Amino acid sequence: MEQGGFDLDFPEPSIYYKVLRKHHVKIHPRRGVKILGLWYHHPVLDEPRFQQPSARGGKHAGQWVVRSDRRDRRQVFFQEPADHETWHILRWRGLPLEGEIPAFSDKTADALLAQVKANNIRIHSESELLEHLLGILGSVTPVDQWPSQAKKKAGKKQRVAQAREIARAQAAAADRPATAAPAPEPAPAEMPAAWAEHARTIDRAVDADRRRRREEALAGTRPVAPETLREALNRRPMFRLPPPDDPETDTTFRQEDA
Repeated sequence: MEQGGFDLDFPEPSIYYKVLRKHHVKIHPRRGVKILGLWYHHPVLDEPRFQQPSARGGKHAGQWVVRSDRRDRRQVFFQEPADHETWHILRWRGLPLEGEIPAFSDKTADALLAQVKANNIRIHSESELLEHLLGILGSVTPVDQWPSQAKKKAGKKQRVAQAREIARAQAAAADRPATAAPAPEPAPAEMPAAWAEHARTIDRAVDADRRRRREEALAGTRPVAPETLREALNRRPMFRLPPPDDPETDTTFRQEDA
């Protein structure tokens, strides 16, 4: 690095939010913002300063910027205008208590809205979408077909689809910088106990199935970590010439070889 003149520049933790896709929206009083068909809210949006159009000009004049992660549609992110290093997490209004439903991506959200539209379902609140969402998440693989519930095995395609949803959410959570817990939302309507248990069962089933596949893949084998660059150089330095009497590395031209 010193010879090449490279300057190491470690990005700030907030770079995660800045690379997410933008949505230019209007803030609706007591309801929040609508992002790709779903409504999101945080108490900070009810403050008087956000009830007026933003100072933004140009093509999106008067609109506010909200960012979303395609891998996890349970929340979106809003930058604090007074402090650009502070980001507010806006939760989907249909969510019950934190952590009670599996994560869902853009693909699942689009399927949810398409199902509601195709069946002419009238939705009076975001919480009513939750039942349809859990139906879609559960239909990927019925609960009674998961290894943790019975001896049957779900189809590979179905298991991969469910595991992919969980992996995307875990990757998105790992990318986000550690922040303080978001301000508490007004108590939402409680999700029926049967649906809550259904959602927790899906999470446990996915974890159990992924653990089983890892154990099967490593059965009878012991993974060996490759040696580090330092160990390789110490064993045989890169710039040291081999001894001339080494038959494997002696490259001296000999007459009899000609």
